[in-house]
Amino acid sequence: MVFSSMIFELLEGVTTAQSWLKVVTFFCAWGLIWLPIAVGVSLAIRWHPGQPLTSEKKFPLLASLYLIVPLIVWGTMGVEGTSLADYGLSWNFSLLLSLVGGLGMAIFGLLLVFGLESGIGWVEWQWENVGKLRSQVLPILTLGLLIGLIEELIFRGILYNIFQSDLGLTLAAILSSLIFALTHLLWDQQDTLPQFPGLWLMGMILVLARLVDNGQLGLAWGLHAGWVWGLTCLDTAELITYTPQASPWFIGFNQNPLAGIAGISCLLLTGVLLVTLGGL
Repeated sequence: MVFSSMIFELLEGVTTAQSWLKVVTFFCAWGLIWLPIAVGVSLAIRWHPGQPLTSEKKFPLLASLYLIVPLIVWGTMGVEGTSLADYGLSWNFSLLLSLVGGLGMAIFGLLLVFGLESGIGWVEWQWENVGKLRSQVLPILTLGLLIGLIEELIFRGILYNIFQSDLGLTLAAILSSLIFALTHLLWDQQDTLPQFPGLWLMGMILVLARLVDNGQLGLAWGLHAGWVWGLTCLDTAELITYTPQASPWFIGFNQNPLAGIAGISCLLLTGVLLVTLGGL
């Protein structure tokens, strides 16, 4: 009995190691392919490691990293013998409905949070800046959809599937969300570190969205894209300003919603809505 238990634990450790090996290989391959491209982009924008990474210089680096994702995904599917449908992307009308539903849910949550902050007197709306959005709202939506699609396919698709096959649903959700949060530290540690718990929780909520959506990524994609779209629109058009009375514990340190009670509450509310909709 003891011997069989030891064998079981050994086999479990092997399968765990296999899932981690696959994940490490995935990111190593992605990084090795991107490295020469990143060097070229860095030279073009005159940036080198150690210098502060401004938004203007971060965007071309991030764009070059994401542009090679189709190649990485194609290679992963070839090695694993999988398809996009296995990772939650079935191009059908159901996916479109879930995507639109996720977008609506995300925008509703943001309006609720900032509306509450406005009611308390911590946010002032700069309505005169609404005109700035006319030429930007669609490009920002497109950007949000692309970021959401790529990150959901990687973290809630490929990584989640790899871990889930060996470790089960709960550990797969925890680990894929943890890696999701850790990767954001690569770009800006000082600004991202206070958001780390919020980023991990965001990953967990997006895993829940995939489960509610019967294994599809449409709902998670819509939520992710909606949050990026809404927050980027507010920031780009400078639609809101925080008053001196605003508590950083509530609005988020450095005015980052995921680093405060408001952003965490928005994620938890989204989770409650998902559980209610999914009947879980």
